[in-house]
Amino acid sequence: MALTALVFSLVYWSRSLNYQGFPSQTRLPMPRSRFPLLLPYLLVAVSCASTTTAQLIPAPQTPVCAASETAMVFWRPEWRPDQKDILAREAAATDGFRRFFKTSGCFKTVSLERLPPATSAVVEATAIKATERNEKVVVISVKELGPTVKIGASLALVEGGTEVVLEISEFKPQKTTPRTFAVQWRSGGPGIVKGVASLPQDFQAALAAGLQPQ
Repeated sequence: MALTALVFSLVYWSRSLNYQGFPSQTRLPMPRSRFPLLLPYLLVAVSCASTTTAQLIPAPQTPVCAASETAMVFWRPEWRPDQKDILAREAAATDGFRRFFKTSGCFKTVSLERLPPATSAVVEATAIKATERNEKVVVISVKELGPTVKIGASLALVEGGTEVVLEISEFKPQKTTPRTFAVQWRSGGPGIVKGVASLPQDFQAALAAGLQPQ
């Protein structure tokens, strides 16, 4: 949007000039060209384009979502030892989960439960019992959720965005081992500075990239 406004400003300014390079309503001297002065602002405007990428590791993966199935979804945080603002990040993840399962139609019915870290044995035991009842179990580990900022990474000086990293395990009935893969989701770019307000929406988008609702 910043680039569009700048282009319209340049067009308007150029149309106000007569063939001698002076405004049509005045005869005051003006520089021969203002483009060098506007170039830094043009570079900043061009660099403020946000790019979103989603990578599945390994890829490709078939969709976890199945609109005709019932599923139990467990999620747990697996933050870095030096992770900051944990409560705010987990609140954003909770909101993102709620939004996704409310609007995506991922499963016919779904139950969502948060588990504490380091509960692999409990999850596996619960998953086995659920699959015996012909229910799918999905375990989602949240490893990263938050804004990122790099200084001096490009001509725009600041390069930022949001990063979400998930590990997804799918337990199916009559399957002895789960399918496990990772999701790396990023949105941002040069000149972009994102705060925490968009984290629930970004987390929802990362879930869609990983679970692939139809």
